[in-house]
Amino acid sequence: MTPVIDRVFRSFISRGRLDVVFSDGTRRTYVGTPGPVAAMRILHPSVERRLIFNPGLAFGEAYMDGAVVPDGCTLYDLLDLLMTNSMGTGHVGEMVAGLVRYGKRAWTQFNPASRSRRNVAHHYDLSGALYDLFLDRDRQYSCAYFPRGDETLEEAQEAKKRHIAAKLRLDRPGLEVLDIGCGWGGMALTLARDYGARVTGITLSEEQLGVARRRAAEEGLSDRVRFELVDYRAVTRRYDRIVSVGMFEHVGIGHYRQFFGIVRDVLAEDGVMLLHSIGRNDGPGSTNPWIDRYIFPGGYSPSLSETFAAIEKSGLWVTDCEVLRLHYAKTIALWRERFAASRAKVAAMYDERFCRMFEFYLVGAELSFRVQGHMNFQLQITRSIDAVPLTRDYMLDTERAAALGGVADDPEESQAVAVKAPARRAARRKTAKTG
Repeated sequence: MTPVIDRVFRSFISRGRLDVVFSDGTRRTYVGTPGPVAAMRILHPSVERRLIFNPGLAFGEAYMDGAVVPDGCTLYDLLDLLMTNSMGTGHVGEMVAGLVRYGKRAWTQFNPASRSRRNVAHHYDLSGALYDLFLDRDRQYSCAYFPRGDETLEEAQEAKKRHIAAKLRLDRPGLEVLDIGCGWGGMALTLARDYGARVTGITLSEEQLGVARRRAAEEGLSDRVRFELVDYRAVTRRYDRIVSVGMFEHVGIGHYRQFFGIVRDVLAEDGVMLLHSIGRNDGPGSTNPWIDRYIFPGGYSPSLSETFAAIEKSGLWVTDCEVLRLHYAKTIALWRERFAASRAKVAAMYDERFCRMFEFYLVGAELSFRVQGHMNFQLQITRSIDAVPLTRDYMLDTERAAALGGVADDPEESQAVAVKAPARRAARRKTAKTG
């Protein structure tokens, strides 16, 4: 242990307690105000040197390599302590590295079509068998929605799709919908099957494209849903509705104005878009360097201020904004549980280092929502000022009707159920008062 790394830890831990066994066997305890408690072992002196200058990258790499291990605690406990303290002033090495990352973010997020495709393939073209082990049956790889808080993963992902569909205002059958970043096709298939829409899903992942097309054929929906390997910048035809879930994080800050300019150009005059994205509550920032290198190259979770600034310049209307705070933390917690239960299968599919990488990713992602100000936002966007009703009641009515089975083979009947929902609620309130 060197005096420098000792000073780094002393300045870094302002909350909780961290016990460290250094590579030479030296033990130290670092204590701040009451908070999380964890311990770790550093097994190689090179790790100590790298933690001084770029801990955001070095710590994750060291964990992947087995050169840093939790000591008498879980990885979750250790990262909870470290990520909580990273919200403080930090130390000079991390502050300098952070400033450099922020200064370089225009380059690291430069995502022309060719680079976007490579970035997408890095993560989303992994074996589909991997995702089957921890995602829900519909392979929704984005924030679920927990109206009660105790839903299963499958229930919460179905609720997410209903929540989004209600905001799209699918008020008549046959609406043409564009799904930007359609993943494995779950959202597109749901909108076609349950809401009578005609959907075009676009993705840059060949793995996802193959699965989505197969699912459409198996469900007999190929005449109402088509999937294409297309970059959003190549879309030219107009659509009544646009939905994009978990794709905006891959656009890159230098491309926001272009993205919303394309939305404006391809959205019908009375059209509606629903944008669902991870965001940050603490203003503009930069992507963690470990996440950028190993998980989502070129990715960035934007602040609302950055997103709204680009929308304002496009001339579009934001007609509704909802911030989902801990919903993604709850989602990832369920993913982590499933991944842990299938860890041996993942190790057989890849190797131990890959397992540690994915564990580190899932734990860090969950904690970014619990302790570091990350959240999800949903923006309803229109071209016209009067494209949607004056109040939000229709969203709740449609969503509740869908949850009760009101959305099925006949979207017009579903809307009738939704229209009657306020009267039903009033009747229930009257009964409750007289009961």
